[in-house]
Amino acid sequence: YNFVVAIDDALMGLTDVIRGDDHLSNTPKQLVVYDALGFDKPKFYHVPMIHNEKGKKLSKRDGAMDVMEYKKEGFLPEALLNFLVRLGWSNKDQEIFSLEEMIEHFDLNNVNAAASAFNTEKLLWLNQHYIKTMSADDLLAHLQPFLDERSIDLTKGATLATLLEHYAERSKTLIELAVAISPYYQDFENYDEKAAKKHLRGVAVDPLQTLKNNLESINDWSAQNCQTAVNTTLTTLDIGMGKLGMPLRVALCGAGFSPSLDITLVMMGKERTLNRINLAIKWIEKR
Repeated sequence: YNFVVAIDDALMGLTDVIRGDDHLSNTPKQLVVYDALGFDKPKFYHVPMIHNEKGKKLSKRDGAMDVMEYKKEGFLPEALLNFLVRLGWSNKDQEIFSLEEMIEHFDLNNVNAAASAFNTEKLLWLNQHYIKTMSADDLLAHLQPFLDERSIDLTKGATLATLLEHYAERSKTLIELAVAISPYYQDFENYDEKAAKKHLRGVAVDPLQTLKNNLESINDWSAQNCQTAVNTTLTTLDIGMGKLGMPLRVALCGAGFSPSLDITLVMMGKERTLNRINLAIKWIEKR
């Protein structure tokens, strides 16, 4: 191994060899080969291994998987690269690096001597940052495969750019983002179990039915008119927003989060909104 590695690197003209410190014991043997064969010796850098958060050898469960697996899991290349460059290296307190900044500031002499820990939460935080700060066009290019997997047709629902304004900042992965916006384009069969159990109860029937009646009379489906229908429902039944808001969100999106109700209603569209409310009422009454 040490013989052929040295020859292979030399014939390829490598000037720098960067590898884990578990190869440190191999370097003196390879240097002998370089000297014996008259090859120019490269610079050797031995960087600490990456451990899991418990300080043990990294496994697939901790994140040691093929880079393409991260793509399948909904991670952006910018986030993964930013995350990797910060493992065991720093530039003051800076956390976010563009590719140009990495090239400018990265220096192997500043790599930490101690092993670094693979922090999945940090990777998710970085991914969320890049999702919410990326332009809509660039984000769509990365998001499209996940939309295709779910047969989401962007021509059959809200304007994607508007949805991204409200959902991108809350999504940690592209999968989460695709799942979050899917109710605006296609029907769903099941509600989030916890959200439904908490909010789709008998007491929600009257608020949902009254709102449905008020929404049906709207000719101009606008945020202002939808909000007026919501306010009228609250006043008529003398209830607070909590009695209507969360049941409505679950009815429309299947889960307990959505943007403000007026925006959610507008993006959902009149026909889909009325159908979803009606289905939720029937679901409650069957329980």
